[in-house]
Amino acid sequence: MKIPEDKQIDQNNTEDKGKFDFTVMSYNILSQNLLEDNSHLYKHCRRPVLMWGYRFPNILREIKQLDADVLCLQEVQEDHFGMEIKPSLEYLGYHCEYKMRTGRKPDGCAICFKISKFNLISSNPVEFFRHDIPLLDRDNVGLVLLLQPRFHCKATAAVCVANTHLLYNPRRGDIKLTQLAMLLAEIASVAHQKDGRFCPIIICGDFNSVPGSPLYSFIKEGKLNYEGLPIGKVSGQEQFPRGQRILTIPIWPPSLGISQSCVYEVQQQRQEENTGGEKKEAKLEHTEEVIIAAEKFPSKLQHHFRLSSVYSHYLPESGVPEVTTCHSRSAVTVDYIFYSAAKDDSAAQPGVEDTFDGGLKLLGRLSLLTEQDLWTVNGLPNEHNSSDHLSLLAQFRLIEE
Repeated sequence: MKIPEDKQIDQNNTEDKGKFDFTVMSYNILSQNLLEDNSHLYKHCRRPVLMWGYRFPNILREIKQLDADVLCLQEVQEDHFGMEIKPSLEYLGYHCEYKMRTGRKPDGCAICFKISKFNLISSNPVEFFRHDIPLLDRDNVGLVLLLQPRFHCKATAAVCVANTHLLYNPRRGDIKLTQLAMLLAEIASVAHQKDGRFCPIIICGDFNSVPGSPLYSFIKEGKLNYEGLPIGKVSGQEQFPRGQRILTIPIWPPSLGISQSCVYEVQQQRQEENTGGEKKEAKLEHTEEVIIAAEKFPSKLQHHFRLSSVYSHYLPESGVPEVTTCHSRSAVTVDYIFYSAAKDDSAAQPGVEDTFDGGLKLLGRLSLLTEQDLWTVNGLPNEHNSSDHLSLLAQFRLIEE
């Protein structure tokens, strides 16, 4: 059903040519528990295609066929992960890291990578629930890995891969933005290099937000002025959101320990205290300007990552929207692969301060489909695609400086 875009994905390794190319897949595989709890979303499906015994072989077949070097999976049910998913992926040469949702929720996020391509430097789970902060009463999680390429690269080379599944509730944009800020703060901590810059970053997941929404724009543009923004409009999931509650300023309390620049306060303090060397002083001046600006305009969020989206979200010829999920209630894009584009990548944003030690060049991606395409095969899940989400796949080249 899905075909590669014009940039063909070449699965052949190119390490012998002095390059490090690798592929990343993001896939919400639809946990069986959530499927059964939300059966009203799958009234269009024949009952047999909804059984886990039918679905898992299809999901595994797709993973084998696409053969990605890194897998970011969401809605991974814990018992299925332990008994079937992890053993199957380990047999295929993957090492698997898993973080279950809090509050006895039976699913979570997994990042799996081929041990032939990467070494694991660190694995860092992120829990978005905080018992001491009333706003953060939801059980979503994230997972952030620091990986070391096994070929060609200099000894200090690393890639940071993050995976998350943000809260669904369209009317709680305040929680979504705070969860995102917590994930970005952990990424900033994990990806931070000794020279003060970040290693290349890839962020995958189901963000429960649509293209062009304030949350999506914040990820891509690195800034968001949320003054007067209705909570129900943050994710863009509802065209006419119910309720008119406005985001509070600030959105989250200081006790969270995360600044308006989406870094841990301790890390920001260290940046301010680090005054050694001319280059570091120059960087510090910029950091101080940013902090002062954030104090003057407390309704402004920002982050320092130069992020691009693998997908453009619309078909180039017709402008028809691509979708990543399709069931009885809706067909939209909510799944993404964001990455820190190298300077020479066509998706790199011009005029953005260089805070990265190298970057990633997008070589290819697996094409997505439209809602009309999917309903010709009875939507999702169906006989061949066994989740209510499509898988995303991108091929990158690591660019070093």
